[in-house]
Amino acid sequence: MIRSVESPPPVSAPVLAAYSYCETVTGQQARNFAYGIRLLPMSKRRAMSALYAFSRRVDDIGDGALAPDVKAARLEDTRAMLARVRAGTVDEDDTDPVAVALTHAAQVFPIPLTGLDELIDGVLMDVRGETYETWDDLKVYCRCVAGAIGRLSLGVFGTERGARGAERASEYADTLGLALQLTNILRDVREDAADGRTYLPADDLAKFGCSAGFDGGPVPPEGSDFAGLVHFEVRRARALFAEGYRLLPLLDRRSGACVAAMAGIYRRLLDRIERDPGAVLRGRVSLPGREKAYVAVRGLSGLDTRHVTRTGRRRI
Repeated sequence: MIRSVESPPPVSAPVLAAYSYCETVTGQQARNFAYGIRLLPMSKRRAMSALYAFSRRVDDIGDGALAPDVKAARLEDTRAMLARVRAGTVDEDDTDPVAVALTHAAQVFPIPLTGLDELIDGVLMDVRGETYETWDDLKVYCRCVAGAIGRLSLGVFGTERGARGAERASEYADTLGLALQLTNILRDVREDAADGRTYLPADDLAKFGCSAGFDGGPVPPEGSDFAGLVHFEVRRARALFAEGYRLLPLLDRRSGACVAAMAGIYRRLLDRIERDPGAVLRGRVSLPGREKAYVAVRGLSGLDTRHVTRTGRRRI
């Protein structure tokens, strides 16, 4: 069983500076993520920021304008840094603040750092331009870039002592990551098409007449049922959310609120996409601040957690 660390040791000035850097990166680059982790106690919030800052570095390499071979080399350099973190050979005065913060976080919390290797593997799939024939194929990618993040986060959150079903917490965290990533894929269809990327499974695209893709623009193929495709994927994402939400009763109140807030934001994005599938072709779908605040309050109130506990399966 994964346990929370209640009383972390004092943090030195160099490590605090490294965490401050990671928190700045998180606040600037990940509004939804930063919004959710504000609900955590300080030690957990710092650790989550370190995880995000490392993940952001990996994503930036994958999304950058460098040649594929250069990207691959830089990703392997990042993997080498991760190996130093895992070995505990990063000193507090190291010049890389992400390495310093992540090393400290891994000493305080039982973070499964192999999940960050999986993230690198997933971004390498992007670098190679891989496409996916089936949902089972796409799940491999989603587990690398999002399911692994769920499992890493669980290392920070821990589970409540004596929580029934805690042995499945990692499975639920992984599934919730898949739900978030599939929502991301739907939200970013326009942006990915402009970059020449297609993530949705070829089988699904064919089923709804979208095999030709979008030709780098926001217009689906003539005669296709793009709305049907979106609604099909929304149903899949909802089933993943329903399973992943079973994680909530296994977490302490503040960790559960954090997860409920972040997942709730994406679930509401999914609602918007379902109501207007064409919106993802016109621009990025997002939530106003007041709606995010409502989601956070709902998470803190424990409404979602109580519902999962009461029904055994969150119906979304």
